[in-house]
Amino acid sequence: MPSLPPPPPRRYVSGAVLALLFAATACGAGRAVETRVLEGAGDAAAGMTEDASDAAIDAGPRVEAPPPPVPCQDAAAMTFFTSPAAPAAGKPLRVMLVGSRALQGKLEIGGAATGTGDARRGGGPYAWVADVVPTAGTLTATFRPEGCVGEPAPVTARFEVAKTARSTAPYASQKRLWPTVRGWSRAYEDLYSVWVESLFDAPEGELFSVSALHELVRDRKRNLLHDYLGAGEDSTSAPPLKPDCADLPYVLRAYFAFKMGLPFGLAECSRGGGGAPPACRGLLSNADPPEMPGGSSVRKFGNFVAGTLADRAHSGSARTPLADEESDYYPVPLTWEGLRPGTVYADPYGHVLLVTKRIPQRGDRSGVLQAVDAQPDGTVALKRFWRGTFLYATAPELGGPGFKRFRPVVVSGGVYRRLRNADLAKNPDYGDVSLEAQRLSVDAFYDAIDDALSPSPVDPRQALREVVTALEEQVRTRLVSVDNGRKFLDGTQRPAPMPEGPAIFETEGPWEDFSTPSRDLRLLIALDVVQGFPARVLRRKDRYAIPGGTSPEKLKGQLEQLLGEELKRRSVSYTRSDGSPFTLTLESVVARGAAYEMTYNPNDCVEYRWGAAAGSDEMSTCKRHAPAEQRARMEAVRTWFHERKRPPRK
Repeated sequence: MPSLPPPPPRRYVSGAVLALLFAATACGAGRAVETRVLEGAGDAAAGMTEDASDAAIDAGPRVEAPPPPVPCQDAAAMTFFTSPAAPAAGKPLRVMLVGSRALQGKLEIGGAATGTGDARRGGGPYAWVADVVPTAGTLTATFRPEGCVGEPAPVTARFEVAKTARSTAPYASQKRLWPTVRGWSRAYEDLYSVWVESLFDAPEGELFSVSALHELVRDRKRNLLHDYLGAGEDSTSAPPLKPDCADLPYVLRAYFAFKMGLPFGLAECSRGGGGAPPACRGLLSNADPPEMPGGSSVRKFGNFVAGTLADRAHSGSARTPLADEESDYYPVPLTWEGLRPGTVYADPYGHVLLVTKRIPQRGDRSGVLQAVDAQPDGTVALKRFWRGTFLYATAPELGGPGFKRFRPVVVSGGVYRRLRNADLAKNPDYGDVSLEAQRLSVDAFYDAIDDALSPSPVDPRQALREVVTALEEQVRTRLVSVDNGRKFLDGTQRPAPMPEGPAIFETEGPWEDFSTPSRDLRLLIALDVVQGFPARVLRRKDRYAIPGGTSPEKLKGQLEQLLGEELKRRSVSYTRSDGSPFTLTLESVVARGAAYEMTYNPNDCVEYRWGAAAGSDEMSTCKRHAPAEQRARMEAVRTWFHERKRPPRK
């Protein structure tokens, strides 16, 4: 039975329409504000044009409003939506009010249905949601702002409820994936953020995970746009959605654009290599003919996601240099607003995450940023932002990592294009492009995120506990991956082929499904972060509420003692090769750090992959080991893990 070899010397490198848009013009303090419908207004300003055959889908009413004179009038700039787009008697209807203003108040529904909606999500944008079952007739939605400066002015919208349901799905065409009937705007970006947050919402600290994205979009409680088109597009018979990490943001953006009749596009990008970062060219849009044209518009969309999109989108699509304007993404400011749900995080080593929620700082608890990622098997899981999960590096050949948003695709004269940086900067609906991150060191990047999430100094002891909690969550997610490897070994007699060199991080087949080189590299970095936290507090004393009279040496000693206590009291349990459970404290996980430089091979028993010592009782149930030649190749590249530096692509 082989034992874990010693590590090399450490060289650590540090409505009845598709969507209802309303803005209201104030008629005087204290008077109700009645919306006025302007057919199709606003789409031309966003660069949207489409041929007349697509005009059967209403372009959506919109009302222009001057800047509100007092904060209470901010309600007039908010937007009403309904889902489904065509309300019908006796069918569940969701009325939503969405906007960027931090207002308080209640959404009241009257007329063809009665109810209230006061579930306010997010921290910009915000939403109020009311679920009702209307009768035929006119439904009235009224928002009454409360606690704002000035005389509250209610905002009202009216929707016609038909006697029978109808589909608003676009007619299946052989010429395009779906028609464009409106343009991206702040209102749609706000709805997109609110929709993303609702779809992945979970209590803080819950290890939320599903086996496939379609489990969430088929859940009406989570999916605010469930069956929005009335075409059964979210039923169990609809095409499945199982994107991997790089595809996930694209699938969500395409799904939203398809439902709302918005333009969508994606570039053809390289992965980088040979010292060069990824680069992009071209734009495949929803106006292009589908590669698989048969079937309904819903089926056609499913084929596009599973085929064309999955083939074209990859990690290089998100890692383009920050200044690259041919990319599908643009970099955003490292601020609370810049990190809104729907923002993408590009990992320098190829992983992609999607921001889903921000939890504001409260009392002695730091602010929290939550995100989801997808795995090759389609699993989607929630993560919290911290240095052990969101990796960052500044090497030019890796491209431009960090936080980014989709460049809106616009249509002018029938030509589809992305907004460039200058367009974004002067567009009042955006204006948030920022190249700030490319000037920051690694430490400065993480410091900037800490400042955005927790603007007030935090208790260093509580912050330490939060870091340990993040490590615990990361270890628990590894439990699932390693256990999948155990099940793989139980079901096969042939070892999984091991790729050569850097390909161990990005190959296909059983190695991709069951090995954990990327996850283990992140775990090693996480162990460094946890052990180095007391020193970080001293480096950034301005970020922490340090008790008066406490010397740096005393504080460091207190934090190191607390760290030891926290690691001892927390534990995880894994299933050994014989099916028996084995418990590991986080203290033992940290102590085994050097072992995790060699534990990513799925052909090794689960005990070895958790760093069990040779000859120990824990290792006694181990029955399988990686081939000697694979172990020799792992030893040859161990320095990547030891130095916490994933190699660049060749």
